[in-house]
Amino acid sequence: MNITSKSFNHNQPIPDEFAFCVPDPASHVKLGRNRNPQLSWTGVPAEARSLVLICVDPDVPSVGTDVNKEGCTVKESLRRCDFYHWVVIDIPVSCKGVEAGACSDGVTPRGKQNPPGPKGSKQGVTNYTDWFAGDHDMGGAYHGYDGPAPPWNDERLHHYHFRLFALDIAHLDVPSPFGGPEVIKAMNGHILAQAEVVGTYTLNPKMR
Repeated sequence: MNITSKSFNHNQPIPDEFAFCVPDPASHVKLGRNRNPQLSWTGVPAEARSLVLICVDPDVPSVGTDVNKEGCTVKESLRRCDFYHWVVIDIPVSCKGVEAGACSDGVTPRGKQNPPGPKGSKQGVTNYTDWFAGDHDMGGAYHGYDGPAPPWNDERLHHYHFRLFALDIAHLDVPSPFGGPEVIKAMNGHILAQAEVVGTYTLNPKMR
């Protein structure tokens, strides 16, 4: 099984149009176009009954003390953790991919509630739900795709893993709401094949 993107090359930078935040000379960052990238896949096993698509950034700082703070730097050596940017389950095996901007086109304050996606699929919440918790203007449940917005003072280049899983079941049994960890747990024992394509992104002006 193979997954590719016309929007970026494997292990190469993701263009700004697919990012939640982009560089801004005056304020370090500003909201971006936040379009989902184009993705397509081939080689799905004949016995597969559904697909799962996940985008995860494993380079997110585990401690936010210095994140986006003037005069501070998020050290490359800091322990990192997963941040889920997109979680889609129950994708029909007849689906061969998604077009750029078809599932997300712009930032939605407080999160998209019913984002478009492959027919019959379900989209979970991302970690922006946790990141914006308590924020008066942005707090809410973030469903669907929301792109990169790594700390502008991070020394580490962030990697965005778009992972496709072929499952032997048509519907994944997950709680509501569900996110990346719940899907990973529910897929255990049902994965027939998997593939990934990786893009990179940074808002650190010294690394662009």
